[in-house]
Amino acid sequence: MADEANRAELLSLAEEVGEHLSYLRELGVDFLESAGTIDPDTTATQGDHRSAPAKSPAPDARRSAALQRNAEAEARGQRKPPADSPRAATAANHAPPPRRGEDEKTPPDALYQLDQTASTERAKMPTKRKPVRTPDPVPPPPQETLFGEITPKDELSLPREGETYEDIRKDIGECMRCPLCCEGRSKVVHSEGNPKARLMFVGEAPGADEDASGRPFVGRAGQLLNKIVEAIGMKREDVFIGNVNRCRPANNRTPTAAEAATCKPFLLREIALLRPDVIVVLGNTAMKNLLDTKEGITKLRGHFMDYKGIKVMPTFHPAYLLRDPSKKRETWEDMKKVREYLNKTKSEK
Repeated sequence: MADEANRAELLSLAEEVGEHLSYLRELGVDFLESAGTIDPDTTATQGDHRSAPAKSPAPDARRSAALQRNAEAEARGQRKPPADSPRAATAANHAPPPRRGEDEKTPPDALYQLDQTASTERAKMPTKRKPVRTPDPVPPPPQETLFGEITPKDELSLPREGETYEDIRKDIGECMRCPLCCEGRSKVVHSEGNPKARLMFVGEAPGADEDASGRPFVGRAGQLLNKIVEAIGMKREDVFIGNVNRCRPANNRTPTAAEAATCKPFLLREIALLRPDVIVVLGNTAMKNLLDTKEGITKLRGHFMDYKGIKVMPTFHPAYLLRDPSKKRETWEDMKKVREYLNKTKSEK
């Protein structure tokens, strides 16, 4: 009886293993590694020989055989894996679509076929490239007039209609526009002279005497300038005298370009208001600031230059003549040219 029971159990296990193997083959598994695989046919044949009692398989082998038997049963449709088991999900993913005619109640997947056909047709159609849009050119900046920008860069230098010298002084006020105001300046030194003068003198900046009095060219250099004016037959009251900068630099240093640029527009407004026949620029700094040139005074002195239609004569500064009296002869030659030009234009008028 024990042999009969063992044989029945072995046959049952063999069937389960066979079922599992068939199920695994359908899933694409070529072989299954296990400690012992049992061929149901061989087991059945060996079971007929009572002289060779069959040994009971090990627990692991029995578990593998049971899994194989369940797989075979599921493959034949006799047993379905639980809905939440991994095998159920795998089987659902690998289940082939139903064939036409196998189930009359299920219509063919027409939508699937139409989608495949549409995809094929779209693949055959040529791809349309989107036209590359050329970026719009950057529009030009707005202009004040039809023919372009006409506003001068230095608006402060433009004369105001109907303004007076007093108006320019009021605009300057107690100037705090550049560092010169904080270097010990006592007074702002304004231009002075005949408001209708034909000759104008322009220096660099006030000195100590000018800073104390508030008037241009009143020290030793100013006294020498008065003699120069008298040498050409004129008086100080006949001319107009000013400086590029109206505040004294500390220790009589040369004003910086920024300091000169801050104060220069007021001088240019005075020139536009005066409209002299000749401007005599005294020294290198005054000449470069008024004429916007990089040339030195030694090269340009003695030659008439032009500033907006006004004759400009560069010559040495009186303070330089005090240090080097030998240059007075050259300055005198320059001033004689100024005198000749003034006399000529006076007769023509």
